[in-house]
Amino acid sequence: MIKIGLNGFGRIGRITLRVILAKYLSHVKVVIVNTSGSMDISGWAHLFEYDSVYGQFKGKVSFETNTKKSAPEIGTLVVNHQRIPVLAEREPGKIPWKRYGADVVLEATGVFRDRQTIAAHFQGGAKKIIVAAPAKDVQTFVVGVNQEKYQNHLILSNASCTTNCVAPITKVMKENFGVLKAMMTTTHAYTSDQELVDGSHHDLRRARAAAINIVPTSTGATVATTEVLPSLKGLFAGLSLRVPVVCGSLADFCFLTTHPTSVEKVNQAFKKAAAQKYKGIIAVSDQPLVSSDIIGNSASAVVDLSLTQVIDNDLVKVVAWYDNEWAYACRLVEQIIWVSKH
Repeated sequence: MIKIGLNGFGRIGRITLRVILAKYLSHVKVVIVNTSGSMDISGWAHLFEYDSVYGQFKGKVSFETNTKKSAPEIGTLVVNHQRIPVLAEREPGKIPWKRYGADVVLEATGVFRDRQTIAAHFQGGAKKIIVAAPAKDVQTFVVGVNQEKYQNHLILSNASCTTNCVAPITKVMKENFGVLKAMMTTTHAYTSDQELVDGSHHDLRRARAAAINIVPTSTGATVATTEVLPSLKGLFAGLSLRVPVVCGSLADFCFLTTHPTSVEKVNQAFKKAAAQKYKGIIAVSDQPLVSSDIIGNSASAVVDLSLTQVIDNDLVKVVAWYDNEWAYACRLVEQIIWVSKH
């Protein structure tokens, strides 16, 4: 049994706990959750039980408040009779991971994204750290794409939700047809890094009201993909369009291929990938999907076969859906299991 500690109990932290309880109980156990301290234990329990995207948790959720002010816990989250201590420590180096027996720490605050600040978790006894975001000076590993290069790294990044969609799709295209260069646009659900109403933000587009605008902005997914597929460095670029949906996103690719191909050959390559080498990572669909249909799908990328297009045998459009929360949380847990075994 792999014992993990969650640092951060926002969207990704809470969904990761849900994923573990739904799919990986025989492999992984959460032994401690550290929060920002912005709410008391009753608030965190409520947000875990009631979710605007995935609905009410299908199990029993309760909490206990810690009245001892000298103790590190603010309370205990009780889920299906499993007791999880909840802390509120803002400094990574002061979180006592060893005291609670955590083997792997999942850094899911979105705040600590450089090697120096992430490494502070070792002071509290963390053995390995997985970052649920792109991180500076930290090796990136994408499940199904470059895990074989993992060599007992103590700190690693699981990249972003979009990279987990983009990288396997790009690798399949590269393996089957060769890729000279590529572009990608992700039509992405809005996130907490946008303003609900017009407000202040260093990105003036993200400063605008998320629920009523299409918001063009940057994405690091293409650059991160070239980190795990280095032959494409300088040959892959893209952007993000944040749109007024709460979850469910879509990556739209344009590949210039080395070898001639067709719609039929491209779709067949993805069908084969989904059934064999990339099973569970890539899925395919011939149904007329919309974004809400993808919510709760655990695949990193669901190729919409009916939207594949090819011009002049070498200019290829591929479209892939992804649940930018649930699927990413699934990959986080699989990454935890992988690094614990290797």
